[in-house]
Amino acid sequence: MARFWNPLGSTDMDYREPLALRKALLDFIADFANWDHSTDQRYLETSRSLTQSAHESLGGVPGTRPLVVDPFAGGGSIPLEALRVGADAFASDLNPVAVLLNKVVLEYIPKYGQKLADEVRKWGEWIKVEAEKELAEFYPKDPDGAIPIAYLWARTIICEGPGCGAEVPLMRSLWLAKKSSRSVALKFTLDREKKRVDFEIIQNVQAQDVGEATVRRGSATCPVCGYTTPVASVRKQLKARRGGAADSRLIAVRRDDSETGERSFRLSTKEDYVAYSKANEELKQRQAKYRGQLSLIPDEATPLGGGRGAGRAFSQRNYGMDRFEDLFSPRQLLALTTFVQLVREAGEYMSSEGDSGLGEAVKTCLGLGLNRLADFNSSLCVLNVVGGRGVVHTFGRQAIPIVWDFMETNPFNDVGANWITSVDVFEETINRELVVKNSGQIEKNSALLNPMPDDTAQLFFTDPPYYDAVPYADLSDFFYVWLKRTQGLSHPKLLGTNLTQKDDECIVDEIKNKDKKYFESAMAKAMSEGRRVLSPDGICVIVFAHKSTSGWEAILQAMIDAGWIFTGSWPIDTERPGRLRAQDSAALASSIHLVCRPREHPSGEVRTDDVGDWREVLSELPQRIHAWLPRLAQEGVVGADAIFSCLGPALEIYSRYSRVEKVSGEQVTLSEYLQEVWAAVSREALGTIFSGDTSSFEEDARLTAMWLWTLMAGANGNGNSKDDEAIEEEDEKAPSKSKLNGFILEFDAARKIAQGLGVRLENLPRPSRDQGRQSPIAPGLRACSLFIGARGSARQKTQERQDEANYSASG
Repeated sequence: MARFWNPLGSTDMDYREPLALRKALLDFIADFANWDHSTDQRYLETSRSLTQSAHESLGGVPGTRPLVVDPFAGGGSIPLEALRVGADAFASDLNPVAVLLNKVVLEYIPKYGQKLADEVRKWGEWIKVEAEKELAEFYPKDPDGAIPIAYLWARTIICEGPGCGAEVPLMRSLWLAKKSSRSVALKFTLDREKKRVDFEIIQNVQAQDVGEATVRRGSATCPVCGYTTPVASVRKQLKARRGGAADSRLIAVRRDDSETGERSFRLSTKEDYVAYSKANEELKQRQAKYRGQLSLIPDEATPLGGGRGAGRAFSQRNYGMDRFEDLFSPRQLLALTTFVQLVREAGEYMSSEGDSGLGEAVKTCLGLGLNRLADFNSSLCVLNVVGGRGVVHTFGRQAIPIVWDFMETNPFNDVGANWITSVDVFEETINRELVVKNSGQIEKNSALLNPMPDDTAQLFFTDPPYYDAVPYADLSDFFYVWLKRTQGLSHPKLLGTNLTQKDDECIVDEIKNKDKKYFESAMAKAMSEGRRVLSPDGICVIVFAHKSTSGWEAILQAMIDAGWIFTGSWPIDTERPGRLRAQDSAALASSIHLVCRPREHPSGEVRTDDVGDWREVLSELPQRIHAWLPRLAQEGVVGADAIFSCLGPALEIYSRYSRVEKVSGEQVTLSEYLQEVWAAVSREALGTIFSGDTSSFEEDARLTAMWLWTLMAGANGNGNSKDDEAIEEEDEKAPSKSKLNGFILEFDAARKIAQGLGVRLENLPRPSRDQGRQSPIAPGLRACSLFIGARGSARQKTQERQDEANYSASG
């Protein structure tokens, strides 16, 4: 241990003592988890030495590195971190967009290093200069020399009110900037005789001074006559115009003020429309002249809505945006197709200069940079009113919805969300990851048929898909259609199909005839393949951040059927607090990392002859939960995170057997066992909250306390940014947010928690409106106050223990 760097400077540890060594290692891991230390050579050298020592001490061949396998690699964070700490990595994914991202990080950066960063910068700058020559007239400067940053557009409809016919700009808000230091908004100026809606910009406004928007839940209200055109008619009008991006109305322009240097807004001018019209005509001329293997602009079909997840994700079809070109305005398409051509030319120039491998790597980076520009320059981008950062990119959430008013980026602005920012991002990423010296391997492959040989990996680590939570392949087509046009000849095997392949995707999607049964069967195969490629003494880690109890049961059942024994579960903060999923719900603040080992014979076959006794399993369960839950509470892990973090230790008891039987010989199902787990966790949690006997509490009091406790993770920072509201589709079928006061927890999870407390949710009386203070909720409210007090006392005791520890450490 003397050769390992000691970041905490401890001098009183005897590393011959196992507990002291363990503490030192855990302290180092905790410190290294700080993202700022991920490129610190001292941490890196220590982590790599530890990785190598562990590998060899566990039987690894000296001089070799442990192998980490991830079959659902996605963006590649898991294999990248494996390389960072000195392991080898094999990553695979069905999605070609993910594969190309992984190629850059796992293969190109370690192989070409600084030269790759230099060439990306060189050719990125060249593309900017050449593109500006072609496109400058379509993005003119203001008369005072100020450069427009972005343009605010609104789709429009014709008011269907009797005798009206006014053009109605569809706007979800009239705010332009909503900060404490600066507030700017639009104000309607109406000409009722001419039936015209115009605007003025007002500064330093209060909320009460800002008028109502024109769109609410998909319907549009005319400011001129007050008539509300129903959502069906709004959809019909926009559908006839393929979404209406091409003939939207330019409302305002965000720019840098040439005198003050401050960012400001101005109303649109005739000159703005002239430049836009020129761009439209130029695009038509280029389309007429273009002769290529693929169409100039992406005419591939957008995804169909299907299933609970996909139906909400792909509502763009309701508005006629049936092709990917419909997601962009003509000027956006002109700019993007110009960059496509220049990326291809840059790749051709590099190939002619010699190193075709480096040329392919640079071209791939530039192509992915264009994808980033497309993400920030579609008609699905919105103005960030509160944060002040400008444009919210297309995928502020994992969906392709309608966006009523949208921001068009000037790709040559000096602020951000432009072409050169995309180049900067890749250059910075390359420079940052130069610390990774060994290359990984990435292949396009299904997780259901892993190409790795048996027993070759030391760690099987993956973050799998969750039912219909994210329609990955359909969403990635947005990027795929542009990658085809820049990279198709360089990666024909990856980009040779019309759209991404979806036949083997592990997902629930009714449109593709993939139901819950298909998903669970596919996941079981993937988990079985993982056990096959993992060495008998290897470790498996599955990342799961799903709050559905049915989802948990399915993934757990798949792993047990595949021959895994659970040995632990840990919550790790990986989820973005401001994500939509976290809003007003008991969504996990952390991802739960399930730790497992193979349940198999030395020959590699799954053990099927281990039978557990149900009585023994039940008697061991409360002890295991009692040893685990208070420990989590001491670390500040509460609520839904703590509940699901108990699954690993609890499941170790059950999953160590091939099956568990009752005295009668009847097999105990996983679902039946999990009911006992929920009950044990609920009882232990309630005892932890109140530190005493809770048998005298009324049913709803116990339930209310547990309810609040399950939401504590959200209360500790999982609130949602109001910026996210900007990218939510307003739909007449969506529940009204104004009616959702409070928090949401999946009913089945609430029911199982309640059962563990001896409470039947369906039997609890519901208060009527005239019950007032005498409602049956009153005891629950008393429990709330007790709970808050108990938590305050616990926090105070924790702080006292910490102060005492700090005092002792300082001598």
